[in-house]
Amino acid sequence: MKKSVICIALAALTLTACNKAEKEAQARLNNAKGMYERNEFFAAKSEIDSIRLLYPKEFKVLKEGLSLMRQVEMKEAERNIAYCDSLIPIKTEEAETLKKGFTFEKDSVYEEIGNYIWKQQTIERNVKRCYIRSGVNEKGEIYLASVFYGGAPINHTSLKVSTKDGQFAETAAIPYDGGVNYRFKDLGMTTEVVTYKGEKGIDAAKFIAANAKERIKAEYTGGKPYTIYIADGDKKAIAATFELAIVLSDLENLQKEKEKATKRIAYLQSKLDSPENKE
Repeated sequence: MKKSVICIALAALTLTACNKAEKEAQARLNNAKGMYERNEFFAAKSEIDSIRLLYPKEFKVLKEGLSLMRQVEMKEAERNIAYCDSLIPIKTEEAETLKKGFTFEKDSVYEEIGNYIWKQQTIERNVKRCYIRSGVNEKGEIYLASVFYGGAPINHTSLKVSTKDGQFAETAAIPYDGGVNYRFKDLGMTTEVVTYKGEKGIDAAKFIAANAKERIKAEYTGGKPYTIYIADGDKKAIAATFELAIVLSDLENLQKEKEKATKRIAYLQSKLDSPENKE
């Protein structure tokens, strides 16, 4: 008899504790719903996460919380798409304006992505001279190229640019491979072209763009030392290319973010529409 009374008392206490936990979990869920309706998405997600942490056995509330979390994430994705849609036309118009100073080049046989070259820096306009040229592809990846023309090869692999106050930037070293680092002889004269794509040349490109009004020394390194001072026209070209690269890169990132958000919405909607979620 005494044992029965104790068991009943324990059961009552357990039931009371369970009811309390369920009510607390439901209160937090209701709070999260209010945050969601006020578009306070970060706070709503934090509140849902707290339910998972504090009430791991409240399965009914947890299931409702999972459904709400998916709705929150859908709203976030929709907001991201709206943000991208608001900026893409602005960035597109900006890019089209900047492109007016460039020539578009693309080999349809060998290249999937074309490049924008400053009109005064096209190869046919710059034969038989040493200079630093630049370009940017359609996705916003900039490149620099150090071009050498002379009687004897210097076999350079990298580039250092500097101003008279001692500030400088360097490219990565590009070993000779006959591709991004290639050289040839014609009528006894040597031409060398080393191309620094993306991260391999971005620091030097940024430095030149930022100091386009200064006298900039360019040292061809990795082989026989050779130095030139970048011509004003080439500094202007690199600065314009860097500016276009930023805008094209922004556009590429916006389009990727929109595509990612669109796929996320499709995934979340499929989960919300699943029979399991509606049980």
